[in-house]
Amino acid sequence: MKRWKCGRLVKKCGDVKQLKQLHAQALLLGVYPRNQLLSCQILNGYADMGHTSDAYRVFDQIPKPDIVSITSLISLHLQCDRPGRAISVFRDVVASGLRPDGFVVVGALSASGRLEQLSLGESIHGLICRRGLDSETVVGNALIDMYSKRGGIRSADAVFRGMVARDAVSWSSMLNGCLKCHGLATARKLFDEMPTRDTVSWTVMITGHVQEKQPVTALQLFRQMNFEGSKPSLITIVGVLSACADVGALDAGRAAHGFAAKLDAIIDVTLSNALIDMYSKSGNLETAENIFNSMAYKDTYTWTSMISGFAVHGNAMQAVELFSKMLDSGINPNKITFLAVLIACSHGGLVAEGRKVFDKMRREYNVNPQIEHYGCMVDLLGRAGLLREAEMLIQDMGMSADCAMWRSLLSASLVHGNIELAELAGKKIIEQEPDDDGAYVLLLNLYASSKRWTDALQMRIAMRGKKLLKKPGYSWIEVDGDVHEFLVNDKMHACEKEIYLVLEEISMHYRTDGIVL
Repeated sequence: MKRWKCGRLVKKCGDVKQLKQLHAQALLLGVYPRNQLLSCQILNGYADMGHTSDAYRVFDQIPKPDIVSITSLISLHLQCDRPGRAISVFRDVVASGLRPDGFVVVGALSASGRLEQLSLGESIHGLICRRGLDSETVVGNALIDMYSKRGGIRSADAVFRGMVARDAVSWSSMLNGCLKCHGLATARKLFDEMPTRDTVSWTVMITGHVQEKQPVTALQLFRQMNFEGSKPSLITIVGVLSACADVGALDAGRAAHGFAAKLDAIIDVTLSNALIDMYSKSGNLETAENIFNSMAYKDTYTWTSMISGFAVHGNAMQAVELFSKMLDSGINPNKITFLAVLIACSHGGLVAEGRKVFDKMRREYNVNPQIEHYGCMVDLLGRAGLLREAEMLIQDMGMSADCAMWRSLLSASLVHGNIELAELAGKKIIEQEPDDDGAYVLLLNLYASSKRWTDALQMRIAMRGKKLLKKPGYSWIEVDGDVHEFLVNDKMHACEKEIYLVLEEISMHYRTDGIVL
């Protein structure tokens, strides 16, 4: 068997049995382990198939490892999540006098990044410059990635600007770094400078806007991506579905679902979970259930998404029943699962069930309640009129109550006529958020309804002194697949004249019927 033919056959091995047969044949022919290139191919083959012990054994049998085989060993250490050993190999290379190439230093930079040792990465950078490897694009990309992940965005930018040649990976790595360290504005500026945009760069920007709670812009970017002819990946679609879920854009979500179906890829659990989340939050609970029921494998997030969907639609008992099925199936819930169930109990007034879930969370699953879980319990108890129990829970929870919790208690106290507790909750909100206009207004109304005119006057004076104005409300609407965002007194929309003309016509119609808006 010719050596070159043996090397090509390594790549054609479909399983480890075939690879071992080829390995044995190369040994009998005397090709292995003298041929280091072939040895590296066999090593990488074992590593790709998950047989790391065989891969290490192959390396140990190489007589005099060269830089290519050492590169394979460093990659193997990284694949096995052993960055410390990868660095040790790299140091041995430097100490032995072997000249590391670009692939070796890239592996070393990746290992230093995983070890979160910026100083180590900087020392490798120094060696790269001394050896003249800094002109290689792949090395520059690794440096950008290493610096940006450790917060050294200035160093990353210096590397980026000094590169002789940049490829798509260079721009995407820098884009990721800007997004992490400087935010969306800087990342968008860099994105607009890109000579060409690939799927990765579009995906970075779309998911970045979703994470920064700007779903409308994320959807606009996705439309622009399609217009420019870039093909989305499954990761892109997951980001778009998250944006659709945030604004309830059902038509855009269906379109994204259609894109996913056209991709030449397996619909995985992550995408199915995103579809369940999108359909349930967009009002199509039936489709969400169909996707859920059709999934052969369901992870914790799958169950949580469906439970949350029932909770959002007010189907409290279905949420609780699904939670029980989840436990029976052997899937352990996490803190988000418990939060979804508690929200369902709160909205459905299921006090007994809520208490059981809250107790099960701590005793059986060792999940420590966070402020959001306590907030759900306070809301649940407050809605049921159990104000004293809600107040005691706040006092005994071992952490400071946030404004959301005090608002729940304030609202419940007003509904059930507990003026004293409502006043306490209102003052707590003002202490934590002195510029919250809502708490001032509620307390002002409370004092006025109780004929405590002096307190009402003081509250009004405090509001004037702080020049508090009610925060403008905003909303979204989807028309023909486009999501439009509106603010109170918004004059910036492209169809502003037509919108206000229709609103005036609606107002005139109501006024003729004796209704004042």
